[in-house]
Amino acid sequence: MTIATSSYFNSFMIFGLALAILTVAPLAEARAFFVFGDSLVDSGNNNYLATTARADAPPYGIDYPTRRPTGRFSNGLNIPDIISEQIGQSQPPLPYLSPVLKGHKLLNGANFASAGIGILNDTGIQFLNIIRMFRQLDYFEEYQRRVSGLIGSQKTGELVNKALVLITVGGNDFVNNYYLVPFSARSRQFSLPDYVKYLISEYRKLLMRLYNLGARQVLVTGTGPLGCVPAELAMRSTDGECSEELQRAAALYNPQLVEMIKGLNSEIGENVFIAANTQQMHMDFISDPQAYGFTTSKVACCGQGPNNGLGLCTVLSNLCPDRDHYAFWDPFHPSEKANRIIVQQIMSGSTQYMTPMNLTTFLAN
Repeated sequence: MTIATSSYFNSFMIFGLALAILTVAPLAEARAFFVFGDSLVDSGNNNYLATTARADAPPYGIDYPTRRPTGRFSNGLNIPDIISEQIGQSQPPLPYLSPVLKGHKLLNGANFASAGIGILNDTGIQFLNIIRMFRQLDYFEEYQRRVSGLIGSQKTGELVNKALVLITVGGNDFVNNYYLVPFSARSRQFSLPDYVKYLISEYRKLLMRLYNLGARQVLVTGTGPLGCVPAELAMRSTDGECSEELQRAAALYNPQLVEMIKGLNSEIGENVFIAANTQQMHMDFISDPQAYGFTTSKVACCGQGPNNGLGLCTVLSNLCPDRDHYAFWDPFHPSEKANRIIVQQIMSGSTQYMTPMNLTTFLAN
């Protein structure tokens, strides 16, 4: 081999090694990501279930990179997708029920969320076969057994301890349970303040089970402004303003959720849980949509009836031409653009939005 050839070969090897390091480094640094909750964070588990709570048909996914529906209740990316980007994952965690989630893809994490579920097991019974919270946590245990078979139990424990966990649940316990029908079973059983206390106590048990399963960095989101979504404006509002009763529910629930999380952290002796004030994050662009580049926060992009807030988003629905002008994609769910605004506050928001700290600070600790 000549000196020139040798020099070229060595340079090529160094370049190749550098390229390999650059390619591998983000994957090595990116932590696993686990997602639990409802339709706000479901990435397609319900596609594999016999349920009406699905988003696997057009026009869902119209702005997703593949331009196809995926089971996400969004025109494009949902909150877990955007958080996954922010924490350096090469791709978001796959739905746990996806047949593609196997082998080393498991090391990226998993999404256990299922549209329609709540904190309580009787929430969303009209949707039939959905993955209730206790079952999502059962699946998390099963996941850890599967990963232990790949990398051993010690490394699995480390992977889970270092992972980010997102849990988004609670809204359906109001809109698809307590307020689902007049004189619902739960509204006859509990006054609203007592129902909120009951939800918080049950949620606390779920969070402690997550902790006992190894979760050490858990992002807990509150409910959005329940009375301001297009569905509730269409069904309950008489003057075009947010439903007072559902807003009262959110105003009772969210502060108690934050206090419960503070109490858990104090009991554990470290900050395992952080709380996102998603009600305030939504209210920013609901009260002043133009400031965030939206034309409206009262009308859904996809739907029918008043505010496009009735029924499901289907190929027969009204569909707006520019989703970025709408804060809400369908009667209940934010657009991708709104999701990006929410995640920006989760990542870097002040203590007005995040308790006791934002996600960037949390993950740096």
